[in-house]
Amino acid sequence: RENNRETKPQNLTRVSEFFLTGLSDDLELQPLLFGLFLSMYLVSVLGNLLIVLAVSSDPHLHTPMYFFLSNLSLADIGFTSTTIPKMIVDIQTQSRVISYVGCLTQMSFFMLFGCLDSLLLAAMAYDRFVAICHPLRYLVIMNPRLCGLLVLASLFISVLVSQMHNSIVLQLTYFKDVEISHFFCDPSQLLNLACSDTFTNNVVMYFVGAISGFLPISGIFFSYYKIVSSILRIPSTGGKYKAFSTCGSHLSVVCLFYGTGLGVYLSSAVSTSPRKGAVASVVYTVVTPMLNPFIYSLRNRDIQRAMQRLLSKIV
Repeated sequence: RENNRETKPQNLTRVSEFFLTGLSDDLELQPLLFGLFLSMYLVSVLGNLLIVLAVSSDPHLHTPMYFFLSNLSLADIGFTSTTIPKMIVDIQTQSRVISYVGCLTQMSFFMLFGCLDSLLLAAMAYDRFVAICHPLRYLVIMNPRLCGLLVLASLFISVLVSQMHNSIVLQLTYFKDVEISHFFCDPSQLLNLACSDTFTNNVVMYFVGAISGFLPISGIFFSYYKIVSSILRIPSTGGKYKAFSTCGSHLSVVCLFYGTGLGVYLSSAVSTSPRKGAVASVVYTVVTPMLNPFIYSLRNRDIQRAMQRLLSKIV
């Protein structure tokens, strides 16, 4: 294993595994990290699963907004399951080695669910725009066919983005090192280790970033620009509050998802320590998917009632 960590470029055929540095080398911290991440992962999966079950079991919640919410919860379960279980196992077994195929698979699913999260948040913003700006035509515009198409299109684009990224990595022939300064196979970290021509990689990376980041954010900004303009025209304060409260939860999740992602990007650009970037990544890979169910359930009485009915049936 140690021999694999030499710094000279290695032929891809000889690189069968990578070494993940993790969050900390301190042995005393490992049990604490294990307990913390295991509990956060369980809360995240159970919370999002409860949202999915509550929406599917309650006929009152069979509306476009909750349809998108349940799909977002499924994407969040996939997103956290891509990175955290492997990290928990690594802490427990004191092994930080990941095979080349395992690394590629993890990176592929990370890109897939991350992009899907982003596109679903954009679809939810469009749903809120139609609900507030065109309330009388809401059910006609946001029909089940369109909602299904939006989710399928988001999934198709996410798979496309993921496979495009994979095609770049598969073309890499040499690596400077096999040590990845992260707790998972971060796409940018792996490309930084490559010795091949970076121009093509950068072009595709910018293209991937535009599809999975810039376009959804632009759509969300445009939707909320229209929403705010529409709300400001409402004469009564009560009417304004009622209209804005319908998109309060979504706006909170959007700020949390993109705010933490941007924070990690900026911190990694400013900081010279890759490990600090890895610690910051915990926020959007674990904390954000864990908080989403709480944000929606705490701010939404319909979800609260559906969850109470679901839990009473289970109990």
